[in-house]
Amino acid sequence: MNIIEIENLTYSYPAAKSPILKNISLQVEEGDFLAVVGNNGCGKSTFCKTLNGLIPHFITGDWEGTVRVGGLNTLESDVGALACKAGYVYQDFENQIVRPTVLDDASYACLNYAMPDYLERGREALALCGLEGREDDYIWPLSGGQTHLLALAGAVSLRPDILILDEPIAQLDPGHADKIYGVLRELNEKHGKTIIVIEHHTEYIADYCKHVMLMRDGSIAWKLPTAEALQRVDELRECNIFPPQVTIAAHRMRKEGRLPEAQPLPTTIAEGKEAFSSLCCRPAAPASPQRQTGEPAVRFQDVSLAYRSVKGEDRVVFDRLNLEVRRGEKIALIGSNGAGKSTLMKLMVGLLKPGRGEIFLNGENVRKRKTEDLSRQISLVYQNPEQMFIKDSIRADIAYAMQVRQVPDWEARTGALLARFRLTELQDRDGRLLSGGQMRRASLAIGIALNPGILLLDEPTANLDIATRREIMRTLTDMKGITETVMIATHDMQLVCEWAERIVVLCQGRVVADGRRDEIFGNRAVAETAGIRPPEIFSMGQALDPGALCYTVEEFLQSFQEA
Repeated sequence: MNIIEIENLTYSYPAAKSPILKNISLQVEEGDFLAVVGNNGCGKSTFCKTLNGLIPHFITGDWEGTVRVGGLNTLESDVGALACKAGYVYQDFENQIVRPTVLDDASYACLNYAMPDYLERGREALALCGLEGREDDYIWPLSGGQTHLLALAGAVSLRPDILILDEPIAQLDPGHADKIYGVLRELNEKHGKTIIVIEHHTEYIADYCKHVMLMRDGSIAWKLPTAEALQRVDELRECNIFPPQVTIAAHRMRKEGRLPEAQPLPTTIAEGKEAFSSLCCRPAAPASPQRQTGEPAVRFQDVSLAYRSVKGEDRVVFDRLNLEVRRGEKIALIGSNGAGKSTLMKLMVGLLKPGRGEIFLNGENVRKRKTEDLSRQISLVYQNPEQMFIKDSIRADIAYAMQVRQVPDWEARTGALLARFRLTELQDRDGRLLSGGQMRRASLAIGIALNPGILLLDEPTANLDIATRREIMRTLTDMKGITETVMIATHDMQLVCEWAERIVVLCQGRVVADGRRDEIFGNRAVAETAGIRPPEIFSMGQALDPGALCYTVEEFLQSFQEA
């Protein structure tokens, strides 16, 4: 039985020159677990917003065709009725949290519908989403993963047959990501919910999804069973979607004649162990020891910080933290959600002040400087790039800091930054209306407008397809002549392994490891303690040979050869 039926859907945003969705026809069976994939800007989020009526009832535009969800025609049904058929958890899920306590928020939608059993529905949804026992907790201390589960519970409380999640794990550590997908699997298999996810992480698609739908330029290229879909390596890569690293490695081996042509490509590590069973590892030369030669740029000395709680004891983030960042370093700051990564960066730029201890920036105590005075030396690009946009155009946003500080030739420099980050054609657009990759590039341009010697980036590759992530990495490399010291807080382990020269691991406000990638990922105790996970290809290599240290597909191919 089809729970979603779409016929000849074409949709254009107001004043758009061309449609964002083009003649889409689709059927989704009840009980499916469907992954929607495609490059940034291909129409994935727009497509999903037609399923719950936000388009065209809330976001207007030119509409043609028919969309039926759970038997309701979305044009003839209001958003309230459709929310009971298709629950939606947005990419910026924090904006869905509107009440102060967990049960209050989970039951709020049902209260709005005047359902007499709204509290019972809220408790049921919390239990389904793994938050049972947290009913009376305030929302503020929740981790990112728990907050995402709470947003999901708010949607589940209305008991819809369909749940739609836009990039459900983009800003989560592996443990919380596993929890989200574990909950979704249970809702799908035990409770019969139809699940639709917009997802770039194909390793999760391989493990959890039943079908994959590829979108290209506003149209549906195909919808296939997951195992078949992920075999289409070349076609997916043309659309900036990279199959699991295990699949890419096998595809390369097949092209080189090292795997049989008829053998299906593995999509999981378990399948990879069988496919690569005839290979043996050639040990690589040991990495050279880490050398710290630069002058100190930032130094934390016995820094302690605690957030005040509404009830109970204060939440301690750092207790006598000591850390030194040297000039010229490329540092990745990793750790689970709530480990203190964003807080550490806010302390560095003066947005937060330590309760105890001192922070020195280029040898000067940060306490003695106003926050605005530090911006010429250090800059923070926020996790959500839209928070960097305060004007009505990208040009105005980039120019703002230079204008207010009366930087000479600020107009010429604004033009140069627009060109450097390929934003010239977008300069009159509101930054909040750009695609994910465009917003990231614009936020980087804003962050380096004042030529800071130290640049801090909080999750710079979240919500991006592989091609856009690589574009951001190339941009970081190109910025070496502008910003000599860069620190990135991220869950993107491919970025960490390919870019960082030094990795600092935080766990519960402590530095539990600090070194090069072999020292971090080669130490299983550190990974288990801090809740971090290496790239999939690293785990594939370890499954074949515990001594293997392969961080990229290229390294894996070089290390593993026929016996």
